[in-house]
Amino acid sequence: MRFLTLTLATLAMLAPIAGADAAPPVRAGILQCQGGQNVGFVVGSVANLECVFRSEGRRPEPYIARVQRIGLDLGITEQTQLQWAVNAPTTRLGRGELAGSYGGVGANASIGIGGGGNFLVGGPANAYALQPISLQGQTGLNVTAGIAGLELQPFYGNGGPRRHDHRRHHRRG
Repeated sequence: MRFLTLTLATLAMLAPIAGADAAPPVRAGILQCQGGQNVGFVVGSVANLECVFRSEGRRPEPYIARVQRIGLDLGITEQTQLQWAVNAPTTRLGRGELAGSYGGVGANASIGIGGGGNFLVGGPANAYALQPISLQGQTGLNVTAGIAGLELQPFYGNGGPRRHDHRRHHRRG
């Protein structure tokens, strides 16, 4: 798993060089994530977050994120909030299209209240960049620096995709 994260981070750093001739990405929306307690394990950590993707002209779309870090990671955080600008090849993304693996670099620190940032690239065909809009907000006592990996999955609620039954029910009487 660590090798996968390291590989994704390396590819994330090389992606802008490889895609220099491609069309420039555009701002597709904002991904906001928040989570509870996280404990650092000296050489890494894992955190689960609830996220919402917001884009102009569409309903907010929920996601579940799993963030893994490799590098210096000491301490405990009680609450974490992250906010990224989502840059994509187009502004019109399909439902669940942000799902995938992302890799990059990040650092943060807190004594009581603190902050940090994570720059990540990935998703389908490594076509998406998650750029910090503002500093990551958190409460606790910690310091982290290193490679960050993010697994982003759509959240459908009740364990499966939402289905709508459009049949009309008529009373017979």
